[in-house]
Amino acid sequence: MKKLFKTLVYFLLIVLGIILVSVIIFNVYYSVLNNKAQKELLEAQVLHVDGLQFRDLNKNGELDPYEDHRQPIEVRINNLMQQMNLEEKVGLMWHPPIGIEDDGELQAKPGLMSPSSTYDLVINQKLNHFNLFTVPPTHELASWHNKLQHLAEETRLGIPITISTDPRHGISNFIGPELLGGNWSKWPEPIGLAATRDSALVVEFGQIANQEYRAVGIRTALHPMADLATEPRWARINGTFGEDAQLAATMTAAYIHGFQGDSLGTTSVACMTKHWPGGGPQENGEDAHFSYGKNQIYPGDNFAYHLIPFEAALKANTAMMMPYYGVAVDQTGENVGMSFNKEIITNLLRKQYGYDGIVCTDWGIIEGFSFLGYEIVEAKDWGVEKLSIEQRIAKVIDAGVDQFGGNNHTRQLVRLVQKGEISETRIDESVRRLLRAKFKLGLFDDPYVDVEQAVQTVNQPAFEAKGKLAQRKAIVLLKNKALANNSKALPLSKGIKIYTENIDQEVASNYATVVDSLADADVAILRLSTPFEPRSGDLIESLFHQGRLDFQESELSHILNIMLHKPTIVCMYMDRPAVIPEIAYQSQGLLVDFGAYDDAVLDVIFGDFNPHGKLPFELPSSMKAVEAQKEDLPYDSKNPLFPFGHGLSYD
Repeated sequence: MKKLFKTLVYFLLIVLGIILVSVIIFNVYYSVLNNKAQKELLEAQVLHVDGLQFRDLNKNGELDPYEDHRQPIEVRINNLMQQMNLEEKVGLMWHPPIGIEDDGELQAKPGLMSPSSTYDLVINQKLNHFNLFTVPPTHELASWHNKLQHLAEETRLGIPITISTDPRHGISNFIGPELLGGNWSKWPEPIGLAATRDSALVVEFGQIANQEYRAVGIRTALHPMADLATEPRWARINGTFGEDAQLAATMTAAYIHGFQGDSLGTTSVACMTKHWPGGGPQENGEDAHFSYGKNQIYPGDNFAYHLIPFEAALKANTAMMMPYYGVAVDQTGENVGMSFNKEIITNLLRKQYGYDGIVCTDWGIIEGFSFLGYEIVEAKDWGVEKLSIEQRIAKVIDAGVDQFGGNNHTRQLVRLVQKGEISETRIDESVRRLLRAKFKLGLFDDPYVDVEQAVQTVNQPAFEAKGKLAQRKAIVLLKNKALANNSKALPLSKGIKIYTENIDQEVASNYATVVDSLADADVAILRLSTPFEPRSGDLIESLFHQGRLDFQESELSHILNIMLHKPTIVCMYMDRPAVIPEIAYQSQGLLVDFGAYDDAVLDVIFGDFNPHGKLPFELPSSMKAVEAQKEDLPYDSKNPLFPFGHGLSYD
């Protein structure tokens, strides 16, 4: 036994030693790498010409046309491209995530959100487009942004950084508040904006989000989603404007106008509209982030219907477009993912619609994400799985795409050009588009932000109030039962005794007396959410709400038992259309929210706010009806429980 114990101790010491040595080597490696990279940096001086100030971005002591804001943008682009080498051009074409230290410092080592140190990404790999996931508080975020821009300013040509993000203004957001949180004003999800039917409100939201983004240096919105929610099981419905193409078109245009203005300029946040040519008709509702959901199908022969919101985005001058992962089955000559499909990008988007803006792939189509050799997120390389990384890159560029989201394979792309498999002329086409956006946004002239002003701007009281009002406007009243005394179940009278579930009791106590026992209550108020099938196949699958839309027996029996004993008001958060015929029948009042705080819901329930939202999708009557409907057709389930556009008021 003693011998076994000694052997175990020795083994543990060896393992500990290996870990310690590995940590030391890791730290030394990145210390040397960062120090070597920083030796290439030079401080950009300020030039004084004709009473004006300019940044000497290439450090040559002269005012070059690309540094001069008085010059036409195309002149500036031409001048800069003449000075760029191939590696710098290629660096523009990758758009990976970047990490931020909690205190707002640049990352000196790889982190969970970044595959390398910030110094390596910017100086060695020459990247200057990044997207954010987790972020620190506003002050630290704005401070980090300025440090990042200063680092970029010290590189050979001083090309500024463009920072992007997925939506952050919802209470839940697509993949949760942990990854896409922050101290922003809080609004309903886009599906809730559609429920308001108020395009002016959507413009106002875009203008407020624009100010909050710009305050911390975010200049590209990886939204809106112009996809149509024609398949009720799809996991991404809460990011859409619903299943009606005309409604989605109106809201998409308003959204872009709010973020960008009439055209892209120095006060714009560029919109990357997604997911061309429409990611809604997912086979069986499964999402194309996963191999089992790669197919988009059109049993109703309705491909053109899904283009209508994108046509509105093009008319609204969307600066960028993102294709989806999915394969539009049998709609073109080859069944490959959208970004690999030349007919989808070049023939349809570029030629037929005349689009000359930036096209950026969705994240991770060239390679998945691995840790210690273990793939934790699979590559979305649908239809080209057998191609090498270089072959995938070449196919995407040949399809007409300008930029790769989520990956950074700069060396492979440089090698493809050097081997003559991709011409530098073709690279220049994309570089010109990418630089044009940076110049239009004013990043070459002043990419910095005022840190203290950022703190004052983000979620300022006026913005917070607007978001809370929108939460209330988006709530839909589906049912208000008529009672025996010719009154209605809603609104409730204040001061009554209520039993609640999934509601903050402190908030509820502002409206009524909250009791812990159902037996003591006059009314029960429940907040529920659309059911889903929990899955955990890879790192991100657990974040997706997919599969069934109805409650399991154990969940449903609990809800119905409450309704059996007390008059019950239900408000259900719907990131997807729930199947709830029993709840609809048994409840006295039924409401839907699309991201709302408890006080917003209770304001409606107790009559402080008159509901007037309308359903942005129909609610199916059964899972059988869901399974029978066609993925590409809107509002086509049999005998829906509530039709598209349904919504009551207290008037």
